[in-house]
Amino acid sequence: MRQVRFTDPDGDVRYGEWTDGGTIRADPKREGRVTDEVATFDPSSVDVLAPCDPSKIVCVGLNYADHAAEQGADVPDRPLLFLKTPNTVASHGATVELPPGKERIEHEAELGVVIARRCRDVPRSEAEDVVAGYTCVNDVSNRDDQRVETNWVRGKSFDDAAPIGPVIASPEDVPADAAVRCRVNGDLRQDSTRDKFIFSVPELIAEITSYMTLEPGDVVSTGTPAGVGPLSDGDTVEIEIEGVGTLRNDVRIG
Repeated sequence: MRQVRFTDPDGDVRYGEWTDGGTIRADPKREGRVTDEVATFDPSSVDVLAPCDPSKIVCVGLNYADHAAEQGADVPDRPLLFLKTPNTVASHGATVELPPGKERIEHEAELGVVIARRCRDVPRSEAEDVVAGYTCVNDVSNRDDQRVETNWVRGKSFDDAAPIGPVIASPEDVPADAAVRCRVNGDLRQDSTRDKFIFSVPELIAEITSYMTLEPGDVVSTGTPAGVGPLSDGDTVEIEIEGVGTLRNDVRIG
């Protein structure tokens, strides 16, 4: 199942399923509606929202050996963690506005893990119990500032720096070796699989929750493979995760 959150033509926020047939089928039960009628929508007729509303996005740096190599960095001996704040969230189909005056802002295709319930100190063996599903994340990175600051606030937490979506796919629908890809203007730039992670999803959840509480809707962004590259005004970026779908955004320099 691929859960979607959207605004219908009347302006109401709705919840539903993005079906294999390409339509969105509303979920009256989740919406608290008492009706036997199930509305369906063409995705082009609605505004798709980010599929969750995270209090924080916990990102993982250098979780692919080939990306560490292209950055000239050593493979970390424990997960390299940093945060993105809620203002970074952008939805599928939204135009992402990048900060002006920067020489290099890059795309990073990542598998996002959406948290199902409030959790702390989760052992690896129980990590799957706190996962609601998976989504696509673009960890948009302002390299100009990232390279000269310690905590990466300007480099990683500017507005629209974390497009997420378009759906939350059930864990069983996303293969253990799911493809992780990025295309810019149709050109393939990143092409890898989740089984090449240095640190697995259970390892990441166990490590993160040993330090902080995760809330429902929080996202763990699991790191990007090699092939990150620059974005320019007018680009169209597509992040594809096998079993989830494709997150698509246009880019504009503010």
